[in-house]
Amino acid sequence: MNNHHLSFEFFPPKTEVGRLKLAKVHAKLNLLNPEFFSVTYGAGGSTKTFTKDTVLDIQKKGSNAVPHVSVCADDTPSLFELLSEYKSAGISKIVALRGDLPSGMGGTKQLVYANELVELIKDHFGDSFEIFVAAYPEIHPESENYQKDIYWLNKKFEAGASRGITQYFYNSNSYLYFVEQCKKSGIEAPIIPGIMPITNYHNLVRFSENCGADIPRWIQKRLHQYGDDTESIKDFGLDVVTHLCEELLENNAPGLHFYTMNQADVNLTLCNRLGFSLANA
Repeated sequence: MNNHHLSFEFFPPKTEVGRLKLAKVHAKLNLLNPEFFSVTYGAGGSTKTFTKDTVLDIQKKGSNAVPHVSVCADDTPSLFELLSEYKSAGISKIVALRGDLPSGMGGTKQLVYANELVELIKDHFGDSFEIFVAAYPEIHPESENYQKDIYWLNKKFEAGASRGITQYFYNSNSYLYFVEQCKKSGIEAPIIPGIMPITNYHNLVRFSENCGADIPRWIQKRLHQYGDDTESIKDFGLDVVTHLCEELLENNAPGLHFYTMNQADVNLTLCNRLGFSLANA
């Protein structure tokens, strides 16, 4: 199964304890020889320094680090300065997002859509970076309708993005239908499914409400039934997510992108179940 794309996403730690922990998590997951590790960017660039430090640290360790950059976080000169620094560090891939404005900042930035960010980066840096963009099988929370969402995704690819990474989901049909509709709209670029392991019911509900990801009712009911029994939640979550990933790969998904929440073990277990082997095994 190693011919499939594999990648992991981290959020940048803000404390020394968090940094030391992430270094161990990275070392463990790096044994799976993933294509890259991406690092998120907080709303309005709220984790800007932490993101850059984490990205450069991962890159120095010999892994491919892929920073998130966002429309709403920076003015153009500071964005170009950041990207120039990344380019000098040998970084060749980025995730370009519209991003979220921090509260009270509505309407203060000139770029509005992620496709404009992709175009801006392409115009200034040419082919220095491969650009990934976000895709939403269950529709972006702010989108007018399903078809309009696919229209804007297509605009990102037309502007120069080469691959998409999806928001997480738990219904394989939502992804498969989405990819089918994308192809009908002329999108040929690979769209990599984003995978969120299930380890904590309350956190999952909170994340999903914020980003518009649907948790199927049968999964919610089962998780709710387990209450604070973390072992049962973990075991059930592993079974659900393993089955989801198997379905996706069997139906020709180009690979998997794991939202790790800076955890190693659950992601290692999932990858092991799916047949991704350790580099030194």
